[in-house]
Order: sequence, then C-alpha cells, then structure tokens
Amino acid sequence: MLDIDRILVPRDFSSTSNRAVQYAVDWARRTGATLHVVHAEVLHQTLDEETVQGERETMERLRERLRHLQGDAMTDREMELEEAVVRDVAAAPAILDYADDHDIDLIVMGTHGRRGMRRMILGSVSEEVVRYASCPVLTVRGDGSTDLADAPAPVRTIGVPVDFSKHAREALHHAAAAAHLLNADLFAHHVLEDTLHPAFYVGGVQSVHDIDPDIETKAQSKLDRFVNEALHTPEHKALTVRTRVDVGRASRVIPKVAEDEGVDLITMATHGRTGGTDFKLGSVTEKVVRHVACPVLTVKVHGRSLLAAEPA
Repeated sequence: MLDIDRILVPRDFSSTSNRAVQYAVDWARRTGATLHVVHAEVLHQTLDEETVQGERETMERLRERLRHLQGDAMTDREMELEEAVVRDVAAAPAILDYADDHDIDLIVMGTHGRRGMRRMILGSVSEEVVRYASCPVLTVRGDGSTDLADAPAPVRTIGVPVDFSKHAREALHHAAAAAHLLNADLFAHHVLEDTLHPAFYVGGVQSVHDIDPDIETKAQSKLDRFVNEALHTPEHKALTVRTRVDVGRASRVIPKVAEDEGVDLITMATHGRTGGTDFKLGSVTEKVVRHVACPVLTVKVHGRSLLAAEPA
C-alpha cells in the first residue's frame, strides 16, 4: 500500500507541465494527498503579462477540476491545494528546497524542454530533480491532452526493470503497491547486457550466448524466483505478473520492450542525494526517463519510501 500525504507538482507556464498536473491530481485523488502546485521562477527572469494571465486562468481551471472531483466516489475527503512561488538561481534547486522544506512525499513533473527557456521544468532540470530529490519522482512526457479537465490515460500495466539488486527489489515493492492503487498488472523485465570485455573477442567469443548457450533460460528462471520471493506476501497474491528476459543494452532495450508490451508506467530505483551511478540501474534510470514514452516513477533506495509502514 502506498502512503502519500503531500504531492508536489512544479509548473513552468507550459502545456507540458499541464500533463504533470493531470497525473498529480489523479494520484492525489486516489491517495487523499494534499497537492502542492509550485511555480519555480529563475532569478532575473521576466514574464510578460500574457503569460502571467494565462497561468492565472490555468490555476482557476485546476481549482474547478478539484471542486468537480469532490463528488467522485474515489475521493473520500476534501482535496487540498497549496500554491506557492519560489525563486532561485535555477529551477531544480528551487524545487528540491521546497520539497525538503514541506516534507513532500512525491514530486510529479514534465520532462521536455531546455534550460534557459521560459519552459524550465524540462529536460535537464527534471533529470537533476530525479538525481538529487530525497523522495520519489514521477516524470511525465508532454504527449497527449493537456486539458486539466481530462484525466490521464489509465495505467493498466506497470513495468519494472530488474537487475536482481536490492534497488530492483525496492522498485518492485513500489510497483506492486502502485498496481493495487491503480488496479494494474505487473511486468518484470530483465536485460542481459551484451557488452563483452575485449579480452573475450580474442578467444572467439562474440556474444553472451557463446559463453553460456542457456544463459537466457537461466536468467528467466532467476527472474521468476526473484519476483516470487519479493511478492510472496498475501496482499500481492491477487496481482497478475508477467516476466521477460531480453539481451542488449538496458537503456535501449527497456523503452522498446515497454512499448511492445503496452507498459503504461515504469518503476525504477536509483540512489538518493549522492547522484551516484555505481550500480547498473543508477545511470540506466536517467536514460530511460529521457527516452521512454510512458511515465516513470523513480524511487530512492536511500531516500523517502512511499510504502506504508507495516503494523508492529
């Protein structure tokens, strides 16, 4: 079960951040979390009156959307909205500081755009937040409807890349909890890296299959055991789980397979504030966030967890 009390969605006056708001509202509706909408402004940035007026109208539409959802059967208490404007030398530090100061559980943000433009909650900024935030981050592409009155596309399948580490286990636990929240199935995926040390080529070894012809079969068995052990609790018995093993470079294979398998949300793990990439999924996560079409929930093994504490 997910335990989320406060959700932060940064806005940058763009339609891309509207998509993030759609997801943030949906998760707040399902969890009863307070929604924090923050306008992150860069120091010395000038906004024209048309942009400011447009944002006022957008926020009014958001308030109307929340009022409309009060009658939703899934909303068991009044949805609370907090608004703030924060300024810093860059967008990412402003977002990270606000998240820390307000004990945010989950950040939801868009992923397109570039630094130096008015649309600043984008591209490298979202990667910086994913890398350094102490809480999980849900990144959302700007494709699709940007009307705040629309709900996001339903999540029917949640994908989890697995490298058999404790980080992958943490991601799998979060994915299972999210599957219960969103009424979705799970898809666990392992990628056998096909990059070999140059020394292997001297001996005529061209692929991982030359080293072990049964390597994929063994990896499939290992993946099935890993998933079964991680999800052995009674609460997860009702979940539908599929598994798959592929060979290739993980950062390239994961987005392609996610599309082929109809994955609507990917859950991955990375380090907390260190920004380190000393385990495989660390650097792969950032590349997947950059290239995959569906939203990605990045959880922090050494940071805040969204999992409800088990009763003593």
